[in-house]
Amino acid sequence: MRKLIPVLIPFLIVSCKKSEETTASKVDSVKIIDSINAARTKINDSILSSRAYKDLSGIHSLTHDQVNGTGKITFTKIGQDEYQVSGENKSGSNFVKIEGNARMTSPKNLKFDGTITQSILDYDNGKLDVRKGKKNFSTKDGGKTFKLYESVNNAGFGDKIIIKL
Repeated sequence: MRKLIPVLIPFLIVSCKKSEETTASKVDSVKIIDSINAARTKINDSILSSRAYKDLSGIHSLTHDQVNGTGKITFTKIGQDEYQVSGENKSGSNFVKIEGNARMTSPKNLKFDGTITQSILDYDNGKLDVRKGKKNFSTKDGGKTFKLYESVNNAGFGDKIIIKL
């Protein structure tokens, strides 16, 4: 055992020696998390903007096959692909009026929820026709014109109500 002591003492001295400190700087974990969140936000924003459809904001043309001339309809943006819609086409005693909200659900479909009021002299002697609820406008020309899909009015006649952008 005495022979081992001289061998163990230098070994213990070397093993107890303080090691060199690392020169790598410590990175704050909060900064890492913040940078990851910033990158995620940027990616999410780019995905949302690419999902958006054509912006319909502005004043457009509103036509009805039984109302002479062209009226105006206004689309006011209230959310992503959502609009408040208001417009009218009037000629003499014939008119069509649209009020409500619309949402683009695809490049070819515009979902309308509101009221379509019309009075056409040839339909039931100009009796006021009010259609409330959800209606669909669809396009076949890439979004230049949207036509009312449920075109039969309360008098039983088919209407051609068209919004031209």
